[in-house]
Amino acid sequence: MVGGYADLLRSLPKSNRDIKARAEAKDPEVIRIAKEYGKEYFDGDRKYGYGGYRYDGRWVSVAKDIISFFNLNAMSKILDIGCAKGFLLHDLMKEGMDVRGVDISRYAIDCSHSQVRGKLHQGSADSLPFRDKSFDLVISINTLHNLPREGVIKALQEIERVSRGDSYVVVDSYHSVEEKALFESWVLTAETYGYPEEWLEIFSEAGYTGYYSWNCL
Repeated sequence: MVGGYADLLRSLPKSNRDIKARAEAKDPEVIRIAKEYGKEYFDGDRKYGYGGYRYDGRWVSVAKDIISFFNLNAMSKILDIGCAKGFLLHDLMKEGMDVRGVDISRYAIDCSHSQVRGKLHQGSADSLPFRDKSFDLVISINTLHNLPREGVIKALQEIERVSRGDSYVVVDSYHSVEEKALFESWVLTAETYGYPEEWLEIFSEAGYTGYYSWNCL
């Protein structure tokens, strides 16, 4: 496949973000704690991140859309970079996929879905612990933007390295000055973000050839 825009998260329910409350609670200490990606980020107060990240089946339809879009089969091997507790990987595995995950958070891996525990590795997106061309599909959803720009480029190059051809990333973006201001008022962990055309420049610089979509408000 030749890469391009593909909204493979369209079936996810929209988050009920209290943007005003997040913006009011945001301060350097909150950001520091959030960027530890520990218990507070996943299962602590909402001001630090998810406010409780638990399996609820929302990724089932996304898994099916991914399998259909990339024409995957029971022999397909998938890597999820920034897999968190492995909920999407669980649902991909239920569909017969061979899955692996990487996440920076020891807490998320230790608290991962029991059926994918053992398939998850602690590590960073910009230095993947896998051999070249190890996976039929590499995905990274709402993760790469948490790296500085040079880290994003390295991570995209790592995706190209470990993929046999197909990949899909989702990153923070916005479409107007007003959306940008709103995004910057509440975002906690993202270090690299921009308009779609700015992301396309980063993709080009990294030599990224896969699919992508934007995480917008």
